[in-house]
Amino acid sequence: MSRSYGMRVRIVKPNTRKLKEIQKAMDEIWQFTDLETVKGKGRSVQAIEAYGESSLCGGESEEEFAERFAAAIWKASGGYCEIEIDATYLEDLPYSTHVMGHDEYVDIIVNNNIKNT
Repeated sequence: MSRSYGMRVRIVKPNTRKLKEIQKAMDEIWQFTDLETVKGKGRSVQAIEAYGESSLCGGESEEEFAERFAAAIWKASGGYCEIEIDATYLEDLPYSTHVMGHDEYVDIIVNNNIKNT
């Protein structure tokens, strides 16, 4: 059974000589659609940030994903860099329902003298 997740990752102070390898490893692990490099002084890369939505399959847990992701990034970078992963389970998010009926119309439009255009 697959479970839909949003994964936001941040790789802090990556090996700048291995950026292509790191990005390739990221692409092989997850479907990141939003990826950017954060530059610091002297235009050096301070972090890589990415977000993407996909599914954990085969009963993989968030922790197992984090370990697999970190191992692949450390291997690609040739050593240690700090990795932050925010996993959001997308299938059961809290939500609010707002029914805007006639009473709300009167409160919002009529009582505030808002003209219909």
